Amino acid sequence: MPFFLILCYNHKKERGVKVLLAFLLAPLYFLINWYVLRLAMRWMGACHKYFQSKWFCRGFVGAYLFMALTPLTSFIVHKGVLHRLLKLLNNYWLGIFLYTLLVLFGAGLTRILLKRTKRISQDFLEYRKTFAAAGGICVFLITLLSIYGIFHARYIHTAKYEVEIQKECRGREDLRIIVAGDLHLGYSVGEEQMRRMVEAINVCDGDLVCLTGDIFDNEYNAISHPERIASVLREIKSTYGVYACWGNHDLNEELLAGFSFPSGEVRKEDPRMKEFLEAADITLLSDEVLLVDDAFCLAGRKDPSMVKKMRESRESPEELLGNLNKDIPVIVMDHQPSQLEELAEAGADLDLSGHTHDGQMFPGNLTVRLGWKNPCGLLQVGDMTSIVTSGVGVWGPAMRVGTESEIVEILVHFTENP
Repeated sequence: MPFFLILCYNHKKERGVKVLLAFLLAPLYFLINWYVLRLAMRWMGACHKYFQSKWFCRGFVGAYLFMALTPLTSFIVHKGVLHRLLKLLNNYWLGIFLYTLLVLFGAGLTRILLKRTKRISQDFLEYRKTFAAAGGICVFLITLLSIYGIFHARYIHTAKYEVEIQKECRGREDLRIIVAGDLHLGYSVGEEQMRRMVEAINVCDGDLVCLTGDIFDNEYNAISHPERIASVLREIKSTYGVYACWGNHDLNEELLAGFSFPSGEVRKEDPRMKEFLEAADITLLSDEVLLVDDAFCLAGRKDPSMVKKMRESRESPEELLGNLNKDIPVIVMDHQPSQLEELAEAGADLDLSGHTHDGQMFPGNLTVRLGWKNPCGLLQVGDMTSIVTSGVGVWGPAMRVGTESEIVEILVHFTENP
């Protein structure tokens, strides 16, 4: 979809280029939808003459166009029940549309290969019944993938890792850390998912809980009953409490098809987001380091995309960690896993991140590995261990296929450095 190519820039010149690009590519989106719509009409007509009636065709075209235009209409309609409905439908539509294109591409490729083989009659491929049967298989696959993705995103998996840090931690031989990132509270993620997350966290009986950014999904007003969700989050149990850092979506922005729409204005923090964290008993660390129980240091970094939008700066790993006592363990929360070598050189022992969603939906779980040294899971970088979670919530399409909604349980063992 062309709107997916809009990136969030603040400078006026860049803003103009991106808006122009959106208008230039918009016809491509409509042409693709026109092709899909015509193919769907042909298939239904081949299935039964009932689907060829004028009243049915008009109703189907109207319903399809309504869904196809939700990325735009949900952006135009700013408030009210209709805005929320359009946003929710848009999030489902984005996933359905993606798998419609993938399945049709696969079907087209299969047809080309079959036409080149001599084992199947070429006339057979042109039969109306063959076309109807092939279309039925495509619809079945699209429906199956979409329904599976919607319900699979709600299940929270617990990923478990064991890490060794060759340092002493006062009074402790090990530390159980629970990591939950990318909640994306908003239209697709709300109170029910947070209850499932809190239950999964409390089962782990952790010593420390870290929320690694993107707690919100750009629009604070998108959260239904924030006071109830804050009350749910207060039920998280841990020895040392719950801490968080900001992510790139933790500020209010206008969204178009899931991406921030450039306005040319300097972004500002929404005070309600900080108030929400305070109400939920969550401590925010923004380029700050906290000495916990005189045993270990916990640092939270600002997000690079967020400070760019707000035209601020963030401290480098050396600036943030340089003056710390490196004889005790140093744990860092950094939403984007983008400066792993620098953090390792600055003395971090464990880096906790999110942001990638592990690609969230196939084939994104394959392509995400091209952009990140550690797209998800555990990676050793020098003397530092990097752990990236695929996240609890969803961004854009309200689905997960090929990835897990997860929390991470890390058992850290402390040993004396020989």
